[in-house]
Parts: sequence; C-alpha cells; structure tokens
Amino acid sequence: MRVGIVILPEYRWPLAEQRWRAAESYGFDHAWTYDHIGWRSLVDGPWFDAVPTLTAAAMVTRRIRLGTLVASPNFRHPVPFARGVLALDDISSGRFVLGVGSGGVAGYDNHVLGNQPLTPRARVDRFTEFVEQLDSLLTRDRTSIAGEYYTSVDARSAPGCAQHPRVPFLVAANGPRSMRLAARFGQGWVTTGKGGETVEEWWAGVAELAKTCTDVPGTEGLDRYLSLDAAPVLSLSSVDYFRDAAGRAAELGFTDIISHWPREEGVYAARLSTLERVVSEVFPEIRAE
Repeated sequence: MRVGIVILPEYRWPLAEQRWRAAESYGFDHAWTYDHIGWRSLVDGPWFDAVPTLTAAAMVTRRIRLGTLVASPNFRHPVPFARGVLALDDISSGRFVLGVGSGGVAGYDNHVLGNQPLTPRARVDRFTEFVEQLDSLLTRDRTSIAGEYYTSVDARSAPGCAQHPRVPFLVAANGPRSMRLAARFGQGWVTTGKGGETVEEWWAGVAELAKTCTDVPGTEGLDRYLSLDAAPVLSLSSVDYFRDAAGRAAELGFTDIISHWPREEGVYAARLSTLERVVSEVFPEIRAE
C-alpha cells in the first residue's frame, strides 16, 4: 500500500515549501494539490494555481511523486495545459502524475467563467475529448484534432515528456463510461466514493465502485487510488481510524490511499501530531503487509 498527501494551494510559498519538504521527509509516496480557480468554502481565501505550485514543489523535493488531484476541462484547454504538463515533467525529472477528472457540475470554476452546467452525458463527452487530446499532445510530435469542445491545430509537443511514452494519467471515474476511459488512457484510477451520511454508507459505495471498476474490461492493470477524506470522518481524526481505513482500502483492492495535510480549522482540520504518529506507527505496518 502506497500513501499520498494533498497539500492545498492556499499558502504563500515560505509556508507551503515547508509542507512539501516535510511530505517527502515523512516518507509519503506521492503528494498532490487541487487544480481549481477557487474551491468551495475556501473560495474567498488565498489560492494559487496548481502548475506553478507543483513546479516549485518539484524544485525542493527529489523523490516523491507529484500530481494534480485533479485537473479538469472546466477551465483547462488541452493545448496550453499540455505545455505546462511537459514543463512539470521535465523540472521534476519524471516525477509528475497527471490526475484528471470531468469537473464539477456547478462549482466556482464554472461560475467564474460564466459557463452553463453540462448534463452528465455532456460532461463525460467533454472529458473524453479532453483526455484524448492530452494523450495525443503528449505523445505525438504534432496534433490536429477538431472536436466538439476543443480544437488543436498543428500543435507541437517538443521536446516530449521526460517519462515515456508520456506522464502517467490518473483518471477520476465513478461511472462505467469514465472507467472505460481510464482503461484506455489511464495508468491509475481514483475515486472519492459515492457519498453517504455515515462512514459505513460511504464504504459501501466505495466497495460498489471498486466492483464496477473490476467489471470494466481493461482495468485489471490499473493502480487504484482512494481519496479517504471524502468520507464523513476525516482520515487523520485519529491514528486508529487511519489504520482501519487503510486496511479496508487494501481489502477492496486499492493500491494507494490519499489523505490531506491537516489544516488548523475548517475543512480537513486535524492535528499535525496525528499525522506524525500515522507516519511513525502506521506506515511501517501497512507497508509490511
């Protein structure tokens, strides 16, 4: 079992740098940040772009893999975004993972640009086009694709990714169509579950999604990531809870779990001391299994 941590892009760099360095020194396998223009209850607070944040993180780390959790078509166009991905992969010496998702239905990323919410089918259609074009832009010398949502005209991709044939895609998917997209283009699948009022309801939804993914042809070789903090109880609420969550995720076939760096208040509020105890007490246990 591998373990990752999300560091929200809300801190000025002198404070953010400490967290990215600590994530590596604590032994996390991967570290992530959100890719939004603004996010939920934190929309009025400080917020920085994911690409320069991860670029800076790449400059102060050496081992840990870095990624977006997740980039979406809500405000990204494949052509300029592919350039940012190429730069990140190069600067990180091939440690970048591109997490992609279909985007929220009516979140701030849509609202601030004046976009109208799409139907569920249209969102998956747009997501499919987004991923298909990114794949081409990151693997071919030139890309020309005229799509319904995005168009690339003779787009160049030199010098190409540091990783071959391209950076790995981590595809967020909760339905069969998006899971089939993960099977076509992804090296990993990530889910936040299906919601639920209780922890048991949430885990029941996660189990259902894990089975659905297993039933989709071509997904057997994917790494499987679970974002633990989508549950009604925060993963770092206690050491015992984290230990139990990691065990349940492993039983369901997940190869990776992701938590969030403790914030002082509000969303993802927890104690740093709990994270440190998880690192020292739980990491050795779950990695020995």
